[in-house]
Amino acid sequence: MTETILLLTEDALTTADVQHITTLHAGDDVAYRVLVPADTEQNMLVSIVDHLSLGELREALDAALGREEKPDAARRTAAEQLATTLAELRACGAAAEGVVVEDDPLPALRAAVAAGPVREVVVVTRPHAVEDTFHTDWASRARDVLEVPVMHLYSGTNLLG
Repeated sequence: MTETILLLTEDALTTADVQHITTLHAGDDVAYRVLVPADTEQNMLVSIVDHLSLGELREALDAALGREEKPDAARRTAAEQLATTLAELRACGAAAEGVVVEDDPLPALRAAVAAGPVREVVVVTRPHAVEDTFHTDWASRARDVLEVPVMHLYSGTNLLG
């Protein structure tokens, strides 16, 4: 019986990200359901701190000046990220489907877990200094409310969050 792995990501997954994730389930009969939130609500202060913690000075300045994407553009970006991620998963031979969800993905995660058997949730994000430190990141919040294992990976690496 095919098991579902929920995959929540804030960016398009790279080939390396997909290889790390699919290796975790090698030999298992799994299908991936990808959720990509449209980043329609940004907290300016948190965005600035996150960018500065990663040495992203230009992005921190853009956040401070309010140059982040507008809601419609954020939804289009999320749809592109979803399409890229699904293509990468399928290129590795994985069964995959997905949707763009609202900015806060927790309600979509809850609904997906309630809708059917979900083996685990894999959350892939960039490091977020504030959220990771205070355990308000998506993975920590999901662990608090979902009754399935939740793994947090940092995109572009094999590091656990």
